[in-house]
Amino acid sequence: MKLTWQKCLGNKWCSLLRLNLSHDHFDGLAGVYIIWQDGGLIIRVGQGEIRGRISKHRSDKQITAYNNLLVTWARVSSWERGGVERFLAEKLNPVIGSKFPDVLPIPVNLPSN
Repeated sequence: MKLTWQKCLGNKWCSLLRLNLSHDHFDGLAGVYIIWQDGGLIIRVGQGEIRGRISKHRSDKQITAYNNLLVTWARVSSWERGGVERFLAEKLNPVIGSKFPDVLPIPVNLPSN
């Protein structure tokens, strides 16, 4: 499956802590997301309503203990999200999070510059 991973202004990856979650782009937006430390360490992958999930992770001290956090997300239908999250978790091996959907992984493209 080909996903469209979102970037911010200037075609740059978005800062987790500075992302404007009140923007109407996030109204009703659901899918999958990846949080990583600039330089490559994958911190967290997940799925759900993007605004709410990212907002929650911003206040998670286990996540914010890492510096220079970036985030990207992609719209994914509700019936495919579990499989996509499973694939991302297996492929990227995030340092936080260990419970992922017990479903068959759905391969997707990873974010790239």
